[in-house]
Amino acid sequence: MSWLTALEWAGALTGLAGAFILATNSRFSPIGWLAFLLANFLMVGFALAGGHWGLLTQQVGFTFTSLLGIYRSGLLRSER
Repeated sequence: MSWLTALEWAGALTGLAGAFILATNSRFSPIGWLAFLLANFLMVGFALAGGHWGLLTQQVGFTFTSLLGIYRSGLLRSER
């Protein structure tokens, strides 16, 4: 398996894991946003390396939605 194929599959599976975690609607659900963010980074790398410009555009947009989800879920709040 090439590194590019590994990057593609890692991004796809990480994104699916994020969707599953978020869909559980449990106390662990916010971690799904972190999985989405990791998947975004992996897929951005895949898109850049392979010249998939439409996918790159989509993943940049999804990165912003992942960051918004992280913010709104309270993952950035510090417990003082």
